[in-house]
Amino acid sequence: MQVFIDDSGDPGFKIEKGSTEYFSISMVIFNDNLEAEKAAVAIKELRRELKFSDNTEFKFCKTQRSVRIKFLQTIAPFQFKIRSLVVKKSEIRSPELRGSKESFYGYFIKMALKYSGGSIIDASIKIDGSGDRTFRKRFLGYLHRELNSGDKKIIKKCRLVDSKSNVLIQMADMIAGGINRSYNRSKSDADDYLMIIKKHIENIWDFR
Repeated sequence: MQVFIDDSGDPGFKIEKGSTEYFSISMVIFNDNLEAEKAAVAIKELRRELKFSDNTEFKFCKTQRSVRIKFLQTIAPFQFKIRSLVVKKSEIRSPELRGSKESFYGYFIKMALKYSGGSIIDASIKIDGSGDRTFRKRFLGYLHRELNSGDKKIIKKCRLVDSKSNVLIQMADMIAGGINRSYNRSKSDADDYLMIIKKHIENIWDFR
């Protein structure tokens, strides 16, 4: 099992000053390694079809609507599942989560993986992220402690990866962005993206 994780929105709480109202995490789950490879190849072929350079990164927030649509249509035929957690930040009261971006991010990644309805077990997990060595060690250690306790082993191995070099993390980004956009009812394209990927969605958890 391979799981690719990315987020959409930001962990800030100054919504009146530009922070996003919602923060979402999306997990793309492949139960077949060959299917993951085929999806990755299709994304790379799309990049060439669009005459983008091989170094171009697909990111929802930096991509025009027509490319978002084309990207999601390209991945839709493959076999994978989507699980997402969406946070309405105005309803979060915890001082720790509101005051620490690291705590906020780590907590919701943990929650998304932990409460997966049994969908994620003994998985190879890749999460979009960077940061210094101390942060990476602390973050990954936290996930292992929280998710591999007792006889329940969610993580086989887990690492933070640079999305620029991993098109399946880019896939998670595009899906996370599409799901987050569906919560922004002021946008004319709010419903456009979920329609394409809805058959893959196993669960969207509205965290309150």
